[in-house]
Amino acid sequence: MIQILNAAEVSREAILAREDFTSGVEASVAEILAAVRQDGDAALLRYTQEFDGAELSSLEVTPEQIDWGFRQADPQLVEILYMATERIVAFHEKQKRAGFVLNQEPGVLLGQKVLPLQRVGLYVPGGTAAYPSSVLMNAIPAKLAGVREIVMVTPPNKSGALSPNILAAAKIAGVDRIFRIGGAQAVAALAYGTQSVPRVDKIVGPGNQYVAEAKRQVFGRVDIDMVAGPSEILVIADKTCNPRFVAADLLSQAEHDKNASAVLITDSTDLAKAVQAELETQLATMYRREIARESIDRNGKIILASSIAEAISISNEIAPEHLELCVDNPFDYLDAIQNAGSVFLGKFCPEALGDYFAGPNHTLPTNGTARFSSPLSVDDFVKTMQYSYFTKDALRKVSSTVSYFATKEGLFGHGNSVDIRFEGDQA
Repeated sequence: MIQILNAAEVSREAILAREDFTSGVEASVAEILAAVRQDGDAALLRYTQEFDGAELSSLEVTPEQIDWGFRQADPQLVEILYMATERIVAFHEKQKRAGFVLNQEPGVLLGQKVLPLQRVGLYVPGGTAAYPSSVLMNAIPAKLAGVREIVMVTPPNKSGALSPNILAAAKIAGVDRIFRIGGAQAVAALAYGTQSVPRVDKIVGPGNQYVAEAKRQVFGRVDIDMVAGPSEILVIADKTCNPRFVAADLLSQAEHDKNASAVLITDSTDLAKAVQAELETQLATMYRREIARESIDRNGKIILASSIAEAISISNEIAPEHLELCVDNPFDYLDAIQNAGSVFLGKFCPEALGDYFAGPNHTLPTNGTARFSSPLSVDDFVKTMQYSYFTKDALRKVSSTVSYFATKEGLFGHGNSVDIRFEGDQA
């Protein structure tokens, strides 16, 4: 049963406690990365048989197989995927930005260009569930950014096949190439390249602890979006909330996996007890009740705060991935929220809307990293390049200033590279 804690009687350390998601897998991941780097496709085929139980003769999904998957996908889901795509595109279009040119001095032109990454790798989880929503959320911003090639990796089932729904989502979102590989070995393939899998510039997408640790270890050779931990939800609710709604929203994240975190902060003792009881009622009927049960019992918390203002203060310290503000007049409190991946306002905006259909991205910072990082966006798939242009006269005007600055840092060669251009120049 979920525990009820009084904010005034429990330490902040207890409230903020999170498990180290990748603890204990560092060495295993390093071994897998090294093997793929050395043996390429042979290591990928070996690991796919060992970890996924699939014996493959080739890794890449052909265009014909993608088309077949699209035809086999659930027709109603395909229609919904198109609808969700429209909403995701509409939201992320607003994130696109242009470069600029600054020309405030005679003979000086300064500028910045915004350039798309050339090739990105998209990791899509498999295992206990297939997530076509992750395909849309990761691929669409990349396409809008102008990425030339999107390479998707996802683990196959024991027969070596991929979910038709995943293939349909990939086709709709504009994924260019798909490989039947998962786990740390898939991250290694994207980071280093193999005989079949091209090396990418950036890897995005969530995965299990082996995927997260692999992304951490290859960062620097390639860019990554984030080291994503288990899913999190924090609900701030007052006494007017329906406890059935609150419990359902907490369980919507608890069913992801046993390490997921579901937290309620409320200023109402009555609501806290009602939600505690309702969780037990709803758990009994859940399809993934064993996973949700372990998540709730291990990581779930109900925190009693003195006020909604204190609840928001605690939430800002936790910096949750998903934050539901289930109160009357939620916009009155929005400016007070500083740290959260995505905020869901009001009593009729459950987090599941964001997972599938609302439009904002569902790839979000976890494990408290919302204090300093952001949801996946078009910005994740571009880089900036700056440039400068000075005429001779413009350089002459500032040459002594630049040269003096350089000498104060002891870098006389820097100063000389400016001064030398005007030696013997009487003009």
